Amino acid sequence: MTSPLAAADTLLAAVRAWRTEPVPDPKVEALALAVGANLPVLLWGEPGIGKSATLRQLADGLGEPLETVIASVHEPSDFAGLPIVGEDPAANGIPMAPPDWAVRLAKRGTGLVFFDELSSAPPAVQAALLRVVLERHVGSLQLPDTVRIVAAANPPASAADGWHLSPPLANRFVHLQWTHDPAVVARGLAGTWPGVQVPVVDPGRVANATARARGIIAGFLTARPGLAHHLPTDAEGRGGAWPSPRTWEMVLRLVAVQYAAGASQEALALTVVGAVGDGAGLEFLTYIDQLDLPDPERVLARPDDFQLPKRGDRQLACLTAIVSAVQSRTTRQRWEAAWVVLAQAAKAGVPDVAARAAMDLAAMRQPDWTVPPTVDAFVDVLRLSGRLR
Repeated sequence: MTSPLAAADTLLAAVRAWRTEPVPDPKVEALALAVGANLPVLLWGEPGIGKSATLRQLADGLGEPLETVIASVHEPSDFAGLPIVGEDPAANGIPMAPPDWAVRLAKRGTGLVFFDELSSAPPAVQAALLRVVLERHVGSLQLPDTVRIVAAANPPASAADGWHLSPPLANRFVHLQWTHDPAVVARGLAGTWPGVQVPVVDPGRVANATARARGIIAGFLTARPGLAHHLPTDAEGRGGAWPSPRTWEMVLRLVAVQYAAGASQEALALTVVGAVGDGAGLEFLTYIDQLDLPDPERVLARPDDFQLPKRGDRQLACLTAIVSAVQSRTTRQRWEAAWVVLAQAAKAGVPDVAARAAMDLAAMRQPDWTVPPTVDAFVDVLRLSGRLR
């Protein structure tokens, strides 16, 4: 006998069916960029604007399983693990049993875990989540490094029993503001939603991207050391994005992935601001626009033609990128070419800037490599550092 609801179920299936189309959306691309960089992401937005749906579509596009955990309805022990007494606890200790979602992800070896309603979780639950987000430990279980972490939160004013995030937890996320576009909603309900475009890293650009990113971060923080760490004074600011050594390491990864994957500048801007906050983020993005860092691979190919930038922070950024490029693929020819560049920097009157790079370069020397004459400009500093004997 056919159920009286069968026709209704058929109708609802037709209503729920839709297609996607490639439409540029900077905030969605920013989410994909941060996930590609394997950084924990926190989506801030009002209830019901599509945060969960976008993440499901991203997981489908990546071909990855998605585990959803409603943080607000869990106890601290659900993340710290439940004690299970074994045969000989005095000898073996008491293991902390992980929840089923963590076991499934560990068995698969990859996937996304989505912590929803994070701002509605009380402080004790947020504290238990610290180790999950930072160290990927759930009870006694270690989640694979390939598992990506995404969370969603409603602003405290619109969340039921909402809390500000604790500073240690907030500083572990890239914060993205999630809004809705009425035109996109109208077209989506008509049957067509925007598709999530995932940036794909080009293996051939990995080494160069890493070198450039390291040079940029080193140069900027040399010019603006006060932005290396700045904890906001107000509770709302501490519960969002702010600069620290941890979040600058996030920016390093974002810049490297953006360059290697060819993601848009808009996506990079959203993620950088989401990592270190508006003030530091906007200043850093302006710095990138004005930096004009030379390609380190081209410099190593023709070191005699290298022209050192005039500003000190740009000099450090350039030399750091060159040394990092050598480190990513160390050969004697590239190592000697880098010494030519550093010698030119010393002759240009900035031996202090070049000396910092010289110590890193000296550490890469193989025992059978002859010390080139260009090292002479750094003999004293290398001897003091123990790099030259």
